[in-house]
Amino acid sequence: MFSRWTKKETKSGSTVPEIIGLRLNGVVELDDVMLKLVEPSVVFEGAARTQMIQAVGEVKLDQNSKLLRFYTDDDGFIQVLLNGGTTEANIEDVKLWYFYETRTVGSDADWDNVLKHVVSQETWELEGNVYHRVWGGAGAESPPVAMTERTYTSEQSSAETDQFVMLYERQVDEYLTEFVLVSAEEKIVDYRPDRFLVISTGINLKSADLSFVA
Repeated sequence: MFSRWTKKETKSGSTVPEIIGLRLNGVVELDDVMLKLVEPSVVFEGAARTQMIQAVGEVKLDQNSKLLRFYTDDDGFIQVLLNGGTTEANIEDVKLWYFYETRTVGSDADWDNVLKHVVSQETWELEGNVYHRVWGGAGAESPPVAMTERTYTSEQSSAETDQFVMLYERQVDEYLTEFVLVSAEEKIVDYRPDRFLVISTGINLKSADLSFVA
């Protein structure tokens, strides 16, 4: 599925992750026909066809798998799931995400409530749509998945964010699935926590949906 990406050559020696032409300060184009077909059925709308990557995030899920996130100037990001390595052959999944809402979490009590009762629920409702939880636990409870993302804005500048996330989905039709990602995020700034609840919506991407300008 991912063997025919239109690739730019990877720069050797870069400390910022990149894959198949997705790279910091790179420019990506989304297929216009695909977006015209998808947008009437999903939450996000008005996606820019040409987008510049302004930051790159890396999440190491375990010894074999990681997420790479390429944040664009269109208030969203392209996420690549890699398993078993960091080459094109190791790509398992590519998604396009758009930020829907960001809520500030002010107190420790509110933060505990978000972690225990908000992020992970059996279903999530958004704009009249019902999405079902994807990641389930072995027992009665399904706690959020904990991960740490290192985000690069340049070769010399990066920061870490702790995230507690849950993925939801709904089947729009035979060919289209829409996802919701709910993430409680915490970053330490000047020895104090900045905390947010971030809600994003997204879809799967195929190789034909992406091309690279620069």
